[in-house]
Amino acid sequence: MAFIADIKTSSFLVLICFLTCTLHTTTQACHLTDRAALLDFKSKISEDPSGLLGTWNQSTDCCTQWEGIACDRHGRVSSIARPGAFSTEDFSWVDTYMSGTLSPSLGKLKFLRYLDLSNLKNLEGTIPMELGSLSHLTTLYLYSNNLKGSIPVSFQNLRNLKMLFLSENRLSGKVPINIFQHMSSLSELVIYDNKLSGSIPSSIGKLVSLKRLDFHLNNFSGSIPSTIGSLKNLVTLELTDNQISGSIPTSIGELSKLKELYLSQNSLGGSIPSSISKLVSLERCFLQDNKLTGSIPASIGNTALRYLVLDNNMLTGKLPISLGNLTNLVNLNAKNNHLTGKIPSSFSNLLSLQYLDISRNGLSGPIPSKLVKLNPTLKILDLSYNPLSLVNVPSWMSKMNLQGLHLAQTGLVGELPEWLSSTSFGYLDLSSNMLTGALPAWIGNMTSLESLNISNNGFHSDIPIEFKSLSGLRQLDFHSNNFTGGLNSIFPKDGNLFHYGFIDLSYNMFVGRIDNIGDLGGMDLLNTLDLSNNHLSGSIPKSLAKLNRSLNNLKLEKNRFTGSIPSGVINLLSLVEFDVSYNKLTGKIPPHTTPFPASSFQGNSALCDSPLLPCKTA
Repeated sequence: MAFIADIKTSSFLVLICFLTCTLHTTTQACHLTDRAALLDFKSKISEDPSGLLGTWNQSTDCCTQWEGIACDRHGRVSSIARPGAFSTEDFSWVDTYMSGTLSPSLGKLKFLRYLDLSNLKNLEGTIPMELGSLSHLTTLYLYSNNLKGSIPVSFQNLRNLKMLFLSENRLSGKVPINIFQHMSSLSELVIYDNKLSGSIPSSIGKLVSLKRLDFHLNNFSGSIPSTIGSLKNLVTLELTDNQISGSIPTSIGELSKLKELYLSQNSLGGSIPSSISKLVSLERCFLQDNKLTGSIPASIGNTALRYLVLDNNMLTGKLPISLGNLTNLVNLNAKNNHLTGKIPSSFSNLLSLQYLDISRNGLSGPIPSKLVKLNPTLKILDLSYNPLSLVNVPSWMSKMNLQGLHLAQTGLVGELPEWLSSTSFGYLDLSSNMLTGALPAWIGNMTSLESLNISNNGFHSDIPIEFKSLSGLRQLDFHSNNFTGGLNSIFPKDGNLFHYGFIDLSYNMFVGRIDNIGDLGGMDLLNTLDLSNNHLSGSIPKSLAKLNRSLNNLKLEKNRFTGSIPSGVINLLSLVEFDVSYNKLTGKIPPHTTPFPASSFQGNSALCDSPLLPCKTA
């Protein structure tokens, strides 16, 4: 939405400036050739519900009385502005559309400088090659339509073009190899969210005035051309979500004005070039979801980075001490790589840091206690799935005003530290450790919790009644422990309402019934309910049928449930996964529209009908 907002603001300012310079100078009536071209364009429009072209008719002058048209002093049309989304004089917002195709006659408007037919939604067909003859054109906005086909080769003739926006269409094919050869005036090139393929032409290097290049969400392949380094004025480079391979060219270091670098979700390999240190203006660097190798260059500490996102690559080596120089850094994400060594104590200098995620690496402990200096700015700390050998949750963390603490599989042992009860954590993940003991009563003091994951540990106790106080919980994961007793504290029949979205209590030793679980207040958002591998009994609650639009996953296998399967439960509209195998259920499996496999019902000796064997008749 930020991109669209930028485009709308840019469009509006350019148009206002243009009209100021042209409208008051008009002295002659509209040229007959231009009038005919505009009327031909209108004839190709099949729907215009808001009357964007309502004033365009034979009996009036197109220069003075047609909305959206401006002319020069010779009566030649210089501007067409009929976007589908625009602000009116009273600052209200209009969002409309037109259906039809682009008329080739637009190419006859030889003096046209500004063309905005953006956001019309249902404008279909191809972009006429005749538009390439508009040699005076400086601005072309055709974004947010339904245009298909390729970008016309004739666009290489648009030598005065400064703004080219073709994003959010269905354009396909390769970008013509020489299309940018003579576009030295182009300032913004935005063609994201199409189906364009092939390599990025090396002629891109001819766009020496370019400030913004946005090709994201297409099917571009091949490597980033080294000529990219010629774009000395580039501020934003956005190539996210393509199929680009090869390495990041060293020449990228020549982009001294670059502030935003988005190369994520591609197939880039090789190392991050050390020339990145020359990007002294760089604030945002997003390289995640690639195949980058090698170490993080120490020279990256010479930039002005605020966001550094490197997750889901194959980076190795240590976290550079020089990262501590990035005092403006707000977000550092290097999770799911192969980084080793210790967490640098220099990270304590990152006093603007709000989000630190270096989980799923090979980092070793201890965690520098100096990180306490990041309070109160740091909100999310994720060190999960590193061989940190922590033993205990560091007590200095009790002094931090964190919203989220994630220490899954970091070598924790023993019981939960009581200082947790005085924290305001919203998200706490201590899963896959060797924690033991009872779930303490003071857990009820952690009323800010929205997500609690202590799964895959060795907890053994009933759930204390104080747990009822955690009414803000949305995500609860207790699976693979030794919890016992009933579930009344998790599903209270009175008191505070819970608004669970996810519950996994599987692989414990819970007992008792779960009657009327669907009747409890606040369960209408429940997406996943996993109670499998326990000792629960009684019938499957018919009240679960009330979760008709939310429940996707219901797993009740390997318990001691009896009775029949309620028809309303097996036919929940959103249900994707359903498993009641290995219980003591009886009777006929109700007819159901979702084709659940036989394995979802096996292990119930008195259960019959599709997908199991037919029921026996007397």
